[in-house]
Amino acid sequence: MNHVFHRHTAINLSTAVRGEGAYIIDDQGKHYLDASSGAAVSCLGHNNPYVIEAIKSQLDRIPYAHSSFFTNEPMEKLADMLCERAPGDLDRVYFMSGGSEAIEASLKMARQYFLEIGEPGRHRFISRRQSYHGNTLGALSVGGNQWRRAQFRPLLMEAHHISPCYPYRDKSDDETLEQYGLRVANELEEKLTELGPETVIAFIAEPVVGATAGALVPAPGYFKRLREICDRYGVLLILDEVMCGMGRTGTLFACEQDDVCGDLVTIAKGLAAGYQPIGALLASRKIYEAIKEGSGFFQHGHTFMGHPAACAAAVATLQVIERDKLLDNVTQRGNELKGALKTQFKSHPHIGDIRGRGLFLGIELVRDRDSRETFDPALPLHTRIKAEALNNGLMCYPMSGTIDGKRGHHILLAPPFIIDSSQVDEIVSKLSTSIDSVLKSVQ
Repeated sequence: MNHVFHRHTAINLSTAVRGEGAYIIDDQGKHYLDASSGAAVSCLGHNNPYVIEAIKSQLDRIPYAHSSFFTNEPMEKLADMLCERAPGDLDRVYFMSGGSEAIEASLKMARQYFLEIGEPGRHRFISRRQSYHGNTLGALSVGGNQWRRAQFRPLLMEAHHISPCYPYRDKSDDETLEQYGLRVANELEEKLTELGPETVIAFIAEPVVGATAGALVPAPGYFKRLREICDRYGVLLILDEVMCGMGRTGTLFACEQDDVCGDLVTIAKGLAAGYQPIGALLASRKIYEAIKEGSGFFQHGHTFMGHPAACAAAVATLQVIERDKLLDNVTQRGNELKGALKTQFKSHPHIGDIRGRGLFLGIELVRDRDSRETFDPALPLHTRIKAEALNNGLMCYPMSGTIDGKRGHHILLAPPFIIDSSQVDEIVSKLSTSIDSVLKSVQ
């Protein structure tokens, strides 16, 4: 009898028993090419011996010591490595067990920062529609996914939302990409004026939007303008790199490609490549110094923060990425995969847009390519494509509600950094077969 409370009560899942590189193998011996790294997590594949040995070695030394009593060597080393590689003046790292925890910590740290510097009137957050920042209540409050928020709305704290940077849907024909980006970025200033900038703590955004909208890439100059607005009004900029960070877009931090940095930056998923659960919040020097010179204590914490085995896994993950020059492979295979997708689907009547950076790509599905009309929101294209792809030995990450939480469907691809050209071809072939099989059944 099954006593697990699974995500869906009516789903029958295969049992994963082994990993081989970019593949997961179930208890029947079937191989699945992991073209989504689970949820953009397994960046090194599923059986990296160096990371596994690092975890085992740490467990032989000390498996756990509560962070209110001790620090530990892997945590100290990981913090050093991250700060040495981080952009801007990110200077301290606060460790958690995952992305939602990291977002919650960023919201509380941002609020406490203003208390420390004597601005207690700041209590609001602004983010973007169709953003996703996690499933805990604070993260869900600032997130912009309407479907995820709807049933919990009475429990959510105050947050405000502006437009996403979504040129495929929202750019006017008479605008350049840069003009469009500046127009939607300026919505932040309009919202600050409406609310009163002295009441706003922070603006939070994903440098490349992940699962909710399918690898939306910012227009040139968009994030620089957001940074200018935040600086002008004394508002903090929180960058959520939980899904798009740690090399996923081709640079260790996704924001590097837009030449900006946040006052707070969250990371998780690929930080330890799925070998251990871990998340982190990187804080700028000014935030750390304000708390240090003020109360001296961040009023927050979790039992498993800075877990030695998790930090050891993350240290080893970063070492493998650098040792094997995997960011070069992310860029090369990412360009190859995007090009192959565009070639495969260049005349497809139901593929509207292919976008993304590095090995973080989105495919938007449409009923009509010319008008960009969406499929019926009631049609479960995402679940059918996921099931058909699994049947064909491919893991991908389809979602619905791309545009506003109801309309639109997309597929997110985020394969491991270790994939080769033959696996790029396998992804495109199996995905094309799966999409066409499902679409044929709904015509």
